[in-house]
Amino acid sequence: MHKHYNGLKTTMLFGAIWALFLGLGAVIGNGRYIWLFALFGLGTTFYSYWNSDKLAIKAMRAVPVTREQQPGMYRIVEELSAAADKPMPRLYVSPTAAPNAFATGRNPQHAAVCCTAGILALLDERELRGVLGHELMHVYNRDILTSSMAAGIAGVITSVAQMMLFFGGSNRNNGANPLALLAMALLAPFAAMVIQLAISRTREYDADQDGSELTGDPLALASALRKLEAGTARAPLAPEPAIVNASHMMIANPFRGRDATKLFSTHPPMAQRIARLEAMATGRQPGIERY
Repeated sequence: MHKHYNGLKTTMLFGAIWALFLGLGAVIGNGRYIWLFALFGLGTTFYSYWNSDKLAIKAMRAVPVTREQQPGMYRIVEELSAAADKPMPRLYVSPTAAPNAFATGRNPQHAAVCCTAGILALLDERELRGVLGHELMHVYNRDILTSSMAAGIAGVITSVAQMMLFFGGSNRNNGANPLALLAMALLAPFAAMVIQLAISRTREYDADQDGSELTGDPLALASALRKLEAGTARAPLAPEPAIVNASHMMIANPFRGRDATKLFSTHPPMAQRIARLEAMATGRQPGIERY
């Protein structure tokens, strides 16, 4: 059981995002179209989940690598996979100089781990082991399903809200207050986005903790995160749409700090993550994060 009740938090956050979705469905057509929206949301979620590995790998222009090409990375992942009693994932390297890594795939049997050329040059083997342990736990915890569902539902909420703004609503909702409809159309996508980001952040905390338990070395991941914070600031990725869609999978926020405040970041602040890992190493109870 996670010490910080992130599983419970995720459940509560999903409840909140579904409440927003149902609220929008109830407003439009007095709820007559809510199941249509639900089916559309499930369809888009399933597509993004089923193809998550292909979409993320393509966004980062990554290529597959063998044991001979990346012996250190291959050895680490092979050892950690065996320790977790899970299949060996496919390994990829992205040619970008921006230091980062991510794992993706709908289950351990269809998983892929990708490191950028930048992170392989930046970290020593102990730190890289900490990062790869973190990334493997995203797959083992089925975080791709969680993030795909959150993104899919949030996307449907945004689409429905845009329909409300375009078509209006007072004449289609038996005299419903047009100001209330306008407020919901404007605020629902914002609220859905914030909840989606909160779900991503709880998953990062889980992967930090579980990955460190897998490697037995939380300080290695803490050291890696310090380097990654400086490295991503020096060499950020351009916020292209495909990369933005994959950014929540990466171990560090790949964009410039000024591009996203704490509220709009898919990742918790590095200082909080590092403090948690250091507390884990010494057996102390870290503080509770604030969104």
